[in-house]
Amino acid sequence: MALVISASGIRGTVEGPVGQNLTPLDVVEWVAAWGLWLRERHDHPTVVVGQDARPSGGVLRPLAIQTLRALGVSVWDAGLTTTPTLAMGIPFLQAQGGLILTASHNPAGWNALKFLNEEGTFLPPSAIEEIRTLRAHLHFPHTDHPAPVQEAPHLMQHHLRSIVAHPWIEKEAIARAGLRLVVDGINSGGALFVPALLEALGVQKVHLLNGEPTGHFAHPPEPLPENLTALAQAVQEKKAHLGIAVDPDVDRVAFFLPDGTPFSEEYTLVVVADYVLHRQKGPVVANQSTTQAVAWVAQKHGVPFYESPVGEYHVVQKMKAVGAVIGGEGNGGVIWPALHYGRDALAGIALFLSALVQAGGNAHHLRHKYPTYTLYKARLPLEKPLPPNFFQELASQADGALLSQEDGLKLRWPDRWVHIRPSGTEPLLRLIVEAPHPHRSPGLAEPLVPTHPGSTQLIFFTLEAWNPRRISPKKAPTP
Repeated sequence: MALVISASGIRGTVEGPVGQNLTPLDVVEWVAAWGLWLRERHDHPTVVVGQDARPSGGVLRPLAIQTLRALGVSVWDAGLTTTPTLAMGIPFLQAQGGLILTASHNPAGWNALKFLNEEGTFLPPSAIEEIRTLRAHLHFPHTDHPAPVQEAPHLMQHHLRSIVAHPWIEKEAIARAGLRLVVDGINSGGALFVPALLEALGVQKVHLLNGEPTGHFAHPPEPLPENLTALAQAVQEKKAHLGIAVDPDVDRVAFFLPDGTPFSEEYTLVVVADYVLHRQKGPVVANQSTTQAVAWVAQKHGVPFYESPVGEYHVVQKMKAVGAVIGGEGNGGVIWPALHYGRDALAGIALFLSALVQAGGNAHHLRHKYPTYTLYKARLPLEKPLPPNFFQELASQADGALLSQEDGLKLRWPDRWVHIRPSGTEPLLRLIVEAPHPHRSPGLAEPLVPTHPGSTQLIFFTLEAWNPRRISPKKAPTP
């Protein structure tokens, strides 16, 4: 398959032909180009390098480190870590950049190079293009004295201490609540970092699933309900107050109610935004594929709400531009600027638990504080690139909707919306539809399955079903 190159990193499968996948040779070339890019901007750059638990990371991380050393770039080796921990570690260690090898929610056969700047945020697309150009003109300096590498000290402690010490985190109340929690560590960094956070918060009753960080994921790693059936069952069996699931690099978090039903990953940001806005008023930002319940929370507090394209980089840029006090993505990614500008499941857990204990420790009561909207999500595989005018043609078929083409195409009505966009992490289109309640047509969700071939006829079927009087499907453009 072709590499997926975006602000979310250089992503692909580790096996296969060089130049079309993220093979070891591709890693060396991309990392070398990044090293040259850094040397153009800093005399003696230092970076932090880490990985999630994927077995391929144990091969690729040393290759990346030695490539950087050969270029005269000093390395702090963070080993097995999380993306937010490494992001916070960059300014902590006064480094000029960072690299974490993680394909996040993608299957174990994938990996990715995620490059960060000196502030611990993702590089802009323009920088990725500059690095891509440098990859075609690699040159290495004399290496009699390779740059040093040393173990990165105390990054987990720094991250957790920064969270727990914040005055908005109800550490004492969480400790007194006697919470029983079940955690799915997905055989990666979450197996180490989430229990350590809960211990620092004073939670004494934690049941850990998939707690060996082997990188051999016990189930598909995206924290979606269909992948978390064992967690749902364990929450009921242990009579837990809450279930917690993270993805392999611990930047996304989802929760489960005591009866084993999902709290909904979309509502992670809803709860956290409400909690933060009670303490600090200010703008809120979410990506265009996030539930409108976040906008409802912002309206309740009388603060502005803004949308951005999907992707952490885009959300962060919008948050900085408008001075947002909280933001994130509906996939369970919380961005709390009081800590740092990056999706952070550990910060999200601490804020969520603080909100939970303020609600008396009852997750059902907490969930019922917010309006319920129904989302349908589909993944439409792409066998070939979209034509340049695909979304323009698609937009021309929709009558009566407020249109946005900032990220694919979003159609919005007063109480519902449809968003279709190319994925930044996989070769597919993502289709998301939200309305206040399930549509009267019970068959609507049936075609929205990952195995669908991805024709635009499905898109128009969805638009018609949700807005039969407002959408006038004509001849659909062919993807």
